[in-house]
Amino acid sequence: MGLTNNAKLYLEGFYSGPKFQTLSAEQVREMMSLAPAPEGVEVPSVGKVEDRQISVDGGEITVRIYTPEGEGPFPLFVYYHGGGWVIGNLDTSDAGCRLLAEKTQRVVVSVDYRLAPEYRFPVPVEDSYTALCWVHEHAAELNGIADQIVVGGDSAGGNLATVMTILSEEKNGPAIEAQALIYPVTNLDFTTSSYDKFANGYGLDKDLMIWFGEYYVNNEEEYKNHYVSPLLLEDVSALPPAVIIAAENDVLLDEGKQYSEKLQQAGVEVKYIQIDGSIHGFFSNMAVFAEETKATVDAIAQFLTTIPTNVK
Repeated sequence: MGLTNNAKLYLEGFYSGPKFQTLSAEQVREMMSLAPAPEGVEVPSVGKVEDRQISVDGGEITVRIYTPEGEGPFPLFVYYHGGGWVIGNLDTSDAGCRLLAEKTQRVVVSVDYRLAPEYRFPVPVEDSYTALCWVHEHAAELNGIADQIVVGGDSAGGNLATVMTILSEEKNGPAIEAQALIYPVTNLDFTTSSYDKFANGYGLDKDLMIWFGEYYVNNEEEYKNHYVSPLLLEDVSALPPAVIIAAENDVLLDEGKQYSEKLQQAGVEVKYIQIDGSIHGFFSNMAVFAEETKATVDAIAQFLTTIPTNVK
């Protein structure tokens, strides 16, 4: 269907500045921090929002906890923000997380994992897993239900979320009920036809994705590691049900679809939804893409009502 008018306007603004891939990670972060806060974002109200510090190997990270209105205890949702493992923070996914807490009636815990290139692979993965375990251990304190955890995220955060399901299975960690992946990175290989079709002009350029990948991994071999490229995991049959939301005009379109097909062929329940006319990154830009963000959260909330609850 091509691009929505909102997407076209957004892209005009996006390309009016320097291309991210021509700058350093530090310069991009600084440029983003100086951007004026978007106006007119309708931020959903939640019962309570609180930031907490948690210990990780060699430091501390922040988690932001969104508790819905009501009595509880609530099921849990651990969320990982996007930004190519290099940029992004708790604020970029704040509106989306508020909406998720409200619509899914789960306590959403958003994780500010450490970023590359200062903290390359596997640090973001390790931080993400430490946070998942922390949520599981502190569920009662969070007014949450320890055995009802969903993981989710957008883009690189979707990558981390699905890697959490793999790690948790391998390490016999927290039981994960489902995974909610918003235009996830599943294979750092850059060769699909959607990489050719949307290589330039759609926000997440092919060169920009390569720039992110080069900052994240330490060497060529790691591109093939299934904790970096989960599509390459041979046996995915033990992974939890997945809802995968795709943006139509996105270099990552094909690998999201390939991952959904791989899960499905292995007998994993999958719901795959494409948001027509949309571009990569809409979930962290609610000011511009309120409709797409709401449709995504509604789809996730709807999917979560269909999964069997872990009862122990």
